[in-house]
Amino acid sequence: MREFISGLLHRHGDEVPILSHRNTVTHGLLRADVLAHAARFEAVGIGDGSTVAVQVPPSFSQLEAVLALWSIGAQVISIDHRLRPAEAHALHALTRPEFLVHPGGEVAPGFQERYGLVVERVDGLPASTPHRLVQFSSGSTGRSKVIGRSTRSLIDEVARFEASEGMPRLGERLLLLNSPAHSFGLIGGLLHALAAGVHLVFAASPSAPDVLDAARTHEVDFVTGLPFHFDLLASSPDRSALRTVRGAFAGGELMPQDVASRFLAAYGFPVGECFGTTETGALTMTVGDTVRPSVGPPMPGITARVRDGLVEVALPETPYLSSDDPSRFSGGWFRTGDRGEFTPDGELRLLGRADSLVVVRGNKVDLTEVEHVLRGHPLVTEVVAVGPSEIRAYVGTTSSTLTADALTAWCTERLAEFKLPQHIHLMDTLPRTPTGKIIRNMEPLHASYLQAHLAGNNGVK
Repeated sequence: MREFISGLLHRHGDEVPILSHRNTVTHGLLRADVLAHAARFEAVGIGDGSTVAVQVPPSFSQLEAVLALWSIGAQVISIDHRLRPAEAHALHALTRPEFLVHPGGEVAPGFQERYGLVVERVDGLPASTPHRLVQFSSGSTGRSKVIGRSTRSLIDEVARFEASEGMPRLGERLLLLNSPAHSFGLIGGLLHALAAGVHLVFAASPSAPDVLDAARTHEVDFVTGLPFHFDLLASSPDRSALRTVRGAFAGGELMPQDVASRFLAAYGFPVGECFGTTETGALTMTVGDTVRPSVGPPMPGITARVRDGLVEVALPETPYLSSDDPSRFSGGWFRTGDRGEFTPDGELRLLGRADSLVVVRGNKVDLTEVEHVLRGHPLVTEVVAVGPSEIRAYVGTTSSTLTADALTAWCTERLAEFKLPQHIHLMDTLPRTPTGKIIRNMEPLHASYLQAHLAGNNGVK
């Protein structure tokens, strides 16, 4: 990993810009900052094979710390800065880091340039595997799993991004709305930018005004983000702010067709799709006229198949470090948990999660169909439907007049009787994981609903 990071840091000239927020960092300045961080880390005992949990908010400091740790051979355990201490401690117990890196002062909202970082030595263990990046599954459908990425897998993923048609290239400005603390933002954002000479731009916050201001100020060429970001932009259209943009795609979570359609209508160009998992990295890419549920062809170097209706990807080893899961990885194939099929022209079409297919009174029901019908209501902003024996729908809405009875009537006109939700719970907004994905696990969903209800939140219906 040392050689890989050194090569990326020295690939472009000193004056080539790499990061911009309020100020701009060039490749030369980044190299100097990474070197200074590395010297400080080595001075406290971090070195080859050390395990370091990094819990730093999105910032230049977070990016420089990760690069510095990799440059001295450490294993980086990436922990979302928004987790509460109890949540972070649970992940520490799973991974046993020797060092913790975190901000020394108060954490500010939004993207910041610099934090004073504290390095804390704790009672942990050195790396027992050659993995350089340790992450955790999103937890949107259950308990998070510990995932390891090797140097080879990271190098291969950066190469896939470089070889993919339509990706930002040398000298182009990419407005990166995905968090660089997570897989896509770190690898498809930072590492690809270092390799290709792309100029990364960060918004002060994920709000539409700040995103549009960053796009306008820096005259960006490309935008990537979660569907959440494109939904915000579609709801606050400003064509002039994105007048220089040549392309965009969603990465980190699948884009609903209605969000993509509204964004296209507002700005005049489509949002493509980058599909992948934390376990595998990016798998497919399409920047142009995506016809969902297609998520494009497999990226260069990816071998994928559909077996028993589920998408599988060839991997040289299990991605899980805490325990093997033979239902997910077996015989060199990782089962993504997504149902899909390949089109005649080689594009992957996703047909919903494996756990979205439930049986109600002997009838098979695809929960994504129920979600699609509910999302079609003009007062509904987001939906999750869960099973398994009866269907419950959790619906986000800003309306104070929408009722569960009205939504039941809406569904009755559009769904067979056995597909109807038995319970519809309305909330201001649905709970999300730290990565921004809507939680789909029944227990935390209902607990969030009850908590809002008991707190007397008028948004709970």
